[in-house]
Amino acid sequence: MKLKLRLTAITLLLLQFTSFGQIRLGDDLSEIDYSNPREYIIGGVTVTGVQYLDHNVLIMLSGLQVADRIEIPGDKIRKAIEKLWAQGLFENVRISATRFSDDLVFLNIDLQERPRLSKFSFKGVKKSEADDLRDKIKLVKGDVVTENVVIRTSNIIKKHFTGKGFLNTEVEIEQVRDSVKANEISLVIRIDKNNKVRIEKIHFSGNENLNSTRLKRAMKNTKDKGVFRPFHALDQLVTKTPRKVLTLNADTLIGFGTDVINENFRFRIFKSSKFIRDDFKEDLNSLIAKYNNEGYRDAAIVRDSVYRSGPRTISIDIAIEEGRRYYFGDIKWVGNTKYTAEQLNEVLKIRRGDVYNQSELDANLNYNPNEIDISTLYLDDGYLFFSVTPVEVRVENDTIDMEMRIREGKQATINKVIVKGNTRTNDHVVMRELRTRPGQMFSRSDIIRTTRELAQLRYFDPEKIVPTPIPNPGDGTVDIEYKVEETSSDQIELSGGWGYGRVVGTLGLSFNNFSARKIFQGSAWRPIPSGDGQKLSLRMQSYGKGYLSYSASFTEPWLGGKKPNSFSVSYYHSLYSNGLARSSENYQSFKIDGFMLMLGKRLTWPDDYFTLMQRISIQTYRLNNYGSIFAFGNGNGKYNNYSYGITFARNSIDSPIFQRSGSEVSLSLDVTPPYSLFSNKDYASMADQDKFKWIEYHKWKINFSIYRQIIGNLVLSARTKYGFLGSYNNDIGITPFDRFYLGGDGLSGYNNLDGREIIGMRGYSNESLTPDYYKNKNVGGTIYNKSTLELRYPLSLNPSATIYVMTFLEAGNAWKDFSSFNPFALKRSAGVGVRVFLPMFGLLGLDWGYGFDDIPGLPSANKGQFHFSINQSID
Repeated sequence: MKLKLRLTAITLLLLQFTSFGQIRLGDDLSEIDYSNPREYIIGGVTVTGVQYLDHNVLIMLSGLQVADRIEIPGDKIRKAIEKLWAQGLFENVRISATRFSDDLVFLNIDLQERPRLSKFSFKGVKKSEADDLRDKIKLVKGDVVTENVVIRTSNIIKKHFTGKGFLNTEVEIEQVRDSVKANEISLVIRIDKNNKVRIEKIHFSGNENLNSTRLKRAMKNTKDKGVFRPFHALDQLVTKTPRKVLTLNADTLIGFGTDVINENFRFRIFKSSKFIRDDFKEDLNSLIAKYNNEGYRDAAIVRDSVYRSGPRTISIDIAIEEGRRYYFGDIKWVGNTKYTAEQLNEVLKIRRGDVYNQSELDANLNYNPNEIDISTLYLDDGYLFFSVTPVEVRVENDTIDMEMRIREGKQATINKVIVKGNTRTNDHVVMRELRTRPGQMFSRSDIIRTTRELAQLRYFDPEKIVPTPIPNPGDGTVDIEYKVEETSSDQIELSGGWGYGRVVGTLGLSFNNFSARKIFQGSAWRPIPSGDGQKLSLRMQSYGKGYLSYSASFTEPWLGGKKPNSFSVSYYHSLYSNGLARSSENYQSFKIDGFMLMLGKRLTWPDDYFTLMQRISIQTYRLNNYGSIFAFGNGNGKYNNYSYGITFARNSIDSPIFQRSGSEVSLSLDVTPPYSLFSNKDYASMADQDKFKWIEYHKWKINFSIYRQIIGNLVLSARTKYGFLGSYNNDIGITPFDRFYLGGDGLSGYNNLDGREIIGMRGYSNESLTPDYYKNKNVGGTIYNKSTLELRYPLSLNPSATIYVMTFLEAGNAWKDFSSFNPFALKRSAGVGVRVFLPMFGLLGLDWGYGFDDIPGLPSANKGQFHFSINQSID
């Protein structure tokens, strides 16, 4: 009977812990009365069965500590098992009493660890997809494989493929025991993506005032799939248009026609029709924002549903309650002492009777990137603590009266300006570009302009320049902190290949943050002295045995260190020969030496985006028995080209690499002295080598570029160029030097022997648009124009590898002289391209262009052409 009672008690105790583990007491059970629990003192706790976990930590987690009092049987052991089991690290938990001594009990925690991960593999996906998944699931060898780990891994994989349109992705994770290591397993992750699920149709109901086409445009990420159904569209127009006409409502008729076109002619280029739930929720908010901007501030989505419409498609129904349309009523200003209500209304640009538009109201009060707003009006005048709160004071029928409550505060002056993150660029180089100085009045526009100027240096990542005003309300001052992140600006050009029928080799080094004053400091050579914002460029080219060219230039952007007056000096030399020894009677050579000094100045009028550059250039051309390259003279003689140049330019682009806004415009003129005007020589009868000994010309060039963000980071770029080369004396004519050569990739090199200016144009072979190029490749043009229209979209804005793609249209041509100039007789092309900016190599480009117009004498010069460019040589 006693034995039965003991067995019954043990059975009940075991049942009590069935879901958590097991408890087993020792063989000596004589001291335990299960009907009357007895209190013991824990004399010791041991742990068995674990290999990787710390015993002391496990004991602490269990809550069983030496010297604690415990009832046997009792809840404390049950709770200890619960705590250990909750860790998710064990397959079995068992606590047993190993020994009793008087009032002491000695316990052992026996654990069976869950297996650990030895490796994992993917089945059913490509290697590139598997690599992406490895980065996301973050499984590491030695991890404990719990049910939570398996479920989390499966969910991450499904979410990854759902974001790519595979809504029916199936994941099966098989756990395979390691045959060598008993406590390790490998995971085999089998993935079946199934077919992509596309959005067949988006249906709207309740939208009486905004047609479906306008609503779909408001949904930036959720798009139904493209269709092309011309006959269905025709049927709808024929059968339904008469009824729409009878309504006598032009808006209804226009909306109907727009919907018919959208429903039957949809082309998806930049956005696919995949369904992503998070994006869909965001787009529902965009729908409401669209209605709010149209004055329907009570608009609401009363129902939305996503359902299967086919094996691989879904459809979406969205029911909308539009409500009434509201209009602005009276607008009253309260708290304004600096500006009158009339002045503020002029900036606000909202009048009584205008459609209520919350976005427009917020933009014109707080931040309008295109025009001045109320906040800018105050913040640019030092009112850092300014705030404006629009309050609806009266709503009657469809009219809303507004009260603009202004708190002007005090004008704030700048106390300190702090720059952080410039680890390589010296402080004075950064500080001289700042438009915010201590003691000045606070101005938000100055902060925005400073951010642009720091980006233009190219020493910092333009995406990570963060200005932070730190107000000090107590004394009415503000500290401004600029956080920057250095990026490499130095470039190397090292290339070799085959071109112009010979081996081509180039080595170029450009140090764009050089420091001349540190040249003699040994510790500054890491690997070169840098940090002072100067530029040093070295370049050498070799085209086989007969050609060698080298150049060097140095630029100091702040001559004297106090004003932004730049100074540049450069020297270049090139020698082309037929490769024979100089002593040979058949030796031919063409040598160019050039030296240039340039001074630049930032202007403050018409505004401080303008610059004025002046330069003096000295060039000499020495020909030795080299008549074959020119269409004049006998190929001998020395020709001198001394010129003065001036460039008046304005640059307001926001970034030097991927421009989203702003413009560039420049007008330049290069002139030589009019030697012939001061000479009584008869130039009409003079030989060419004497006529052009002292080269004279005037050369005009105009460049214009504009950049505008269209949607997101999609940017429209429009550019145009014009060049004209003229003469002073008709008896001399236009110089054969310094002419224009149009077409191709725009890269200069071996063929740039006569100072020619090479202008790239895609879709045509190199220089093929030059007049009479097929007859004589060395005549050149004296006038050209070129226009470009591009759509650009960035794939990566990382400063270590900025990448963007584009599609383009181009038109241009070159003419021999002004009498043959026809600005409408243009050669046209279109194509696609990609640009990759690598700090070490600069901006590299690859384009494919299709030239639509034939080139006389050059049947292969147009149609499909690939072009490689370096540092915007095509632009």
